[in-house]
Amino acid sequence: MKNSILKFGGYSALAGGIIFMISHYLFKDIDMGTREILGWVSILTSLSFVFFGIKHFRDQLNNGVVTFGKALLIGLGISAIAGLAIGLLDIFYVTIINPDFSSEYIQYTLENMKETLSAEEFAIQKTKLLEEMKMFDNPTFAGVFMFALIFATGIIISLISALILQRK
Repeated sequence: MKNSILKFGGYSALAGGIIFMISHYLFKDIDMGTREILGWVSILTSLSFVFFGIKHFRDQLNNGVVTFGKALLIGLGISAIAGLAIGLLDIFYVTIINPDFSSEYIQYTLENMKETLSAEEFAIQKTKLLEEMKMFDNPTFAGVFMFALIFATGIIISLISALILQRK
């Protein structure tokens, strides 16, 4: 079980990291909305290895049998490795590659809000956004947030995969 977690967790981290780096180096001039979509593609692609890791363990290492609990543990382990890798990449990104990311994101969000909200609602939402984004000025918080986002998504994928792949 441990080897499956490490192997597929590594694949997961590698896939997420490659898409992350490609999207930030080859597509530098794309808008923030497209970057957000590429971010989710990166997350979901890396977490697809949860399913494959559980399936590999069940079919290749455990004689076609895996309980829901063991499948869930494998999925959570793979998700944790993916979350850690992408969280660390996020810290690297906001400290070295694009230290202005927070201000760029605020500007992008405010422009979108200005188009859709009334003046009063815009003022309220702007204040709220600026308060929330103060936490993201700390790169460690940004990395922990990214880990939590990926791990939470991984929990859902792990539950679904464990339900689909369990065999007694």
